Amino acid sequence: MAEGEKWWRPRMMTREEMGQNRWLAPIAHRFLSPELWRFTRRSVPRGVALGLFAGFIVPVGQIFLAAFLALPLRANVPVGAAATFLTNPFTLPFFLVLANRLGHWALFMDQATGGTAPERLDGGVWGWLDWFVEAAGATALGYLILAILSAIIGYAVAALVWRLVVARRWKNRRHRRMRREPDQVGS
Repeated sequence: MAEGEKWWRPRMMTREEMGQNRWLAPIAHRFLSPELWRFTRRSVPRGVALGLFAGFIVPVGQIFLAAFLALPLRANVPVGAAATFLTNPFTLPFFLVLANRLGHWALFMDQATGGTAPERLDGGVWGWLDWFVEAAGATALGYLILAILSAIIGYAVAALVWRLVVARRWKNRRHRRMRREPDQVGS
């Protein structure tokens, strides 16, 4: 067992534990399908992308959304569930600011408002409400953009890492075989 696997294996929920969850009980027969729990070169990147997307789209219940979406997409459920933990209470302030800035950039709000936001703040409660709705819309759009971009980047990185790990294993296997049988490998 690899060093990283020794750390996360005991911390992951098992298929049986997730199947006993009351929210997953109606689809447990499909959800506990073994192909959703195998670590393959296609299912792992799908799980990463799905988990990152669900982590940014839904503020609560990301793991359940990732599990539900894993069924039709044949993604790895444990990897999808683990990837949702990128968004957590500690990273929330950073992602809120990033999403707001990204949403403003995407909507070009800074040019459209012409710097009137500080003037609106002086308008009392209604001014704050107007500013809040404007900021919330930009932040929501920013979260949507973050969800899509993180899913694409996560898929690409997971596929690349998978490929590099497999290539390294093959190389190590070849070197071990060459050390055992030096005269037979070159023939």
